[in-house]
Amino acid sequence: MKAKDIRELAPTEIETKLRETREALLDLRLKKNAGLVEKPHQLRSLRKEIARLETILNEKQTAAA
Repeated sequence: MKAKDIRELAPTEIETKLRETREALLDLRLKKNAGLVEKPHQLRSLRKEIARLETILNEKQTAAA
């Protein structure tokens, strides 16, 4: 998801997307430990997406305060 798309979401939607992305990262890490990862580059992209989501969520919370 691009930053532009994330900025259009409401804070509650961002929190939901953040939770889903963290769960996906956890599943991928468990698969990596078991040696079942087909696309190891997804780990990096999920971490970046989490950082993007957290950054924009913090910006929205700061702007609301």
